[in-house]
Amino acid sequence: MEVEWLLVIHGLVTLLVLISFLCGQWPIFEGTFIQKINFFLTFGACDYFRRFVGAVFGQKGSDVLFCVEYYCCDRPNPILQVIYLGIIGASYYFIVQSCFKYIPGYYLGEVHRYMSLLAVGGGILLFLLTSFSDPGTVNAVNVSHYLSAYPYDNIIFSEKECPTCKIPKLSRSKHCRICDRCVARFDHHCGWMNNCIGEKNTRYFMAFLLWHFLLCLYGTVAIALVLAGRLKELRVIDILTVYYGFEKSFSSLAPHVVVWLLDSYNTQILIMVFLAIVSMLLAGFLAYHTKLCVTNTTTNETFKWQEYLSWKKKVNEAKASAAALKASLGELNQEKKHPVSKWKAFFQRSHLEEVEVVKNNIYDKGMLQNVVEIVVPLSTRRSFLQGKPKSG
Repeated sequence: MEVEWLLVIHGLVTLLVLISFLCGQWPIFEGTFIQKINFFLTFGACDYFRRFVGAVFGQKGSDVLFCVEYYCCDRPNPILQVIYLGIIGASYYFIVQSCFKYIPGYYLGEVHRYMSLLAVGGGILLFLLTSFSDPGTVNAVNVSHYLSAYPYDNIIFSEKECPTCKIPKLSRSKHCRICDRCVARFDHHCGWMNNCIGEKNTRYFMAFLLWHFLLCLYGTVAIALVLAGRLKELRVIDILTVYYGFEKSFSSLAPHVVVWLLDSYNTQILIMVFLAIVSMLLAGFLAYHTKLCVTNTTTNETFKWQEYLSWKKKVNEAKASAAALKASLGELNQEKKHPVSKWKAFFQRSHLEEVEVVKNNIYDKGMLQNVVEIVVPLSTRRSFLQGKPKSG
């Protein structure tokens, strides 16, 4: 029973950490221990470690830690790429060791031995393609063509020069401080890929997310079918009902089946739970980026729009407040001449309620055309080079 309790505790702790890390800043968790765990994971642990190193090793230790932090967080490095390859390699190794001896089985044919290898190989191929492909680097040679392809909206993007590259700063682009280059249609810098995600490789990144979501889902279902096959092959249900006399109902058999599975196949269950959790995380990430693609928006632009809309709302509220004050003064003068009913004044709409800020994304050309722009980037089309260059 120790193994079963260990698995249950492991699952609960993993779930708590994931919820705290991903959702700890939600308003619903404000003031709770989940928010405190989120703060510790995202800031506190690193801060305490810095203090510990400074107290024990002095200034030299702090300087070494700063250099390590600079290399890991502010410079291109393959650390997360190696970790990814380690995770996928170790996961596949443990699946082969623990599950392949039961394939073929009651529900799975021998073909899944080879399908799983092809699925993992396809995932690694997409990983390498995304990691080493050009995200859409903007330089002095192609900047004039890009200026024609991506016009300024004069809302969140206006005409200016990149202070680092000394070339016109495109709309929808950003200078990545880690890669030290301007990237067209910049989405974000992905540490797992050690590369920027931009105009040219967003399609590979989306394929990577979709493939790995399906890969984890496939692994979860396949292991579940292996365990279900073992239940059938060993006739566990018949043994429990015939020899032990348990009632043949879900509520009666389920606890005993679960205990038997945890005791006999704890490694397989641990891997299955891990794959299920990762698949849910990937599903959320995939859904978010799919929404960005179909609306022709990027992660970088999402933050810019949030800042702009917040600022615009404050400006509009200030104008509305001024208008409301002016209207109130006018109404006071009117009331002296023509008194207004209290009920009419009560139900009269406030000028502040009329404040509305609308997002005007000129790059949104409709769902179909937006998706086509991801699959076939503008800079890869013949019209991009044949078009008339625009001077900065």
